[in-house]
Amino acid sequence: MLLAFMAVLMAQVTVAQTEDPIVMNVNGVDVTRSEFEYSYNKNNTDLVVDKKSLDEYVDLFVNYKLKVAAALDAQLDTAEAFRKEVADYRSQQAEEYLIDSAFIEEQARITYENTAKNIGPDGMFRASHILIRLPQQASPIEQAVAKLRVDSIYKALKAGADFAELAAKHSQDPGTAREGGALPWLFKGQLLKEFEVAALAMQPGDLSEPVLSPVGYHIILMNERKQFEPYEYHRESIYKFLEQRGIRAHAKQSMGVKLAKQMGGGITPQEALAKAEMELDAQYPDFGFLMKEFYEGSLLYEISTREVWDKAAKDEEGLAKYFKKNKKKYRYEEPVYQGLVVHCLNDDVLRQVQKVIKKQPRKEWTKVIRESLNSDSLMQVRMVRGPFKAGKNAYADYYAFGQGERPDTVAGFPVTSVVGKLQKKGPDTYEDVRGVVTADYQNHLEQLWVKELRAKYPVILYPEVLATVNKH
Repeated sequence: MLLAFMAVLMAQVTVAQTEDPIVMNVNGVDVTRSEFEYSYNKNNTDLVVDKKSLDEYVDLFVNYKLKVAAALDAQLDTAEAFRKEVADYRSQQAEEYLIDSAFIEEQARITYENTAKNIGPDGMFRASHILIRLPQQASPIEQAVAKLRVDSIYKALKAGADFAELAAKHSQDPGTAREGGALPWLFKGQLLKEFEVAALAMQPGDLSEPVLSPVGYHIILMNERKQFEPYEYHRESIYKFLEQRGIRAHAKQSMGVKLAKQMGGGITPQEALAKAEMELDAQYPDFGFLMKEFYEGSLLYEISTREVWDKAAKDEEGLAKYFKKNKKKYRYEEPVYQGLVVHCLNDDVLRQVQKVIKKQPRKEWTKVIRESLNSDSLMQVRMVRGPFKAGKNAYADYYAFGQGERPDTVAGFPVTSVVGKLQKKGPDTYEDVRGVVTADYQNHLEQLWVKELRAKYPVILYPEVLATVNKH
């Protein structure tokens, strides 16, 4: 019996491995084909400019897993801030799976049916109107004036005058006058009774005689009429309406109640939701892959910041050595002026500029000039920072490259010059091209780091399984 049981168990394991075999093992951790396919397909869609072949992606994926292994060895996953970030992300993503969609659909249909009932068989209409206001306690003279005015407008409309133009000019409903008198889609019960009675008796294109309501006289133009559309027509807008009113929170509560009933044992809805969230990875593979991707991606960011990005940005000596060794790489195709264009109040200020920057590194020039010569109450120097190439700045062209005509001075700053150096072949130091050198140095450090990781952590690939990626 024991042998038979073991045989069945081994058969089950074999079936499981066949269904989702291992494509690689990095530092003792297996990677299944489904996990690799999820990453490969997600990062290699038709929208990706630099698509990778399977072999190229395998190499990138191994490097990714090696860095994750280094992060785990460094125990970066134990930091409280990291754990909270992962937990918060999981909670946000899990909510979509813990929403009672049937509850939302039911509420959407109820909303639709209530609206349809309110609209009724008369349907909806879209009209325009011109309003001449008349207070309820109007004097006989005010009544006569309002009646005379609305009758003259009605007469003009009957003679062919443009409704929208007259509405914009004469209507005393400012909200609709700006729109040529146009009202939104309406239905019975939304407007004054006198207006509705007249409007519901009209057909598209009809023009009403002046209609008296408690606010004054209306002339109504019926534009369109229709019956309320079927549910599917409004479903998307109803869902948006319900979401704005917090339907998702109620739908999550509904799911909690349903799950608690299914699980039984006196479990609360909140406990049921928590338990269901923990089981999402197994129930929905893509959710599990997404969580793993975020978890490992966050570790990758932290370890890369520590081992590459921050290290390169702060390693002044390393940047200098890397630049010196690769100086030919940064040679200019055309001369570059490294420095500042300065617009000064007078010649004395220019001399002070030249004095304060003396013996200061070029990256500090704008700072020392600002601190020495400019204040909140008096600005003595305006600066434009380089580097400059010929043809990019008229002042640099004239004062640094000796090209073109002398440009006009800046208003209030009659003395213009340049301070710096014309570099004909290439930059003097890495500071002149710091951004490019830093990026290259980061790549250099990463290559060294990956080489070290590949020597430190074992990697096993299974080519026969990798060959079946997206082909099974």
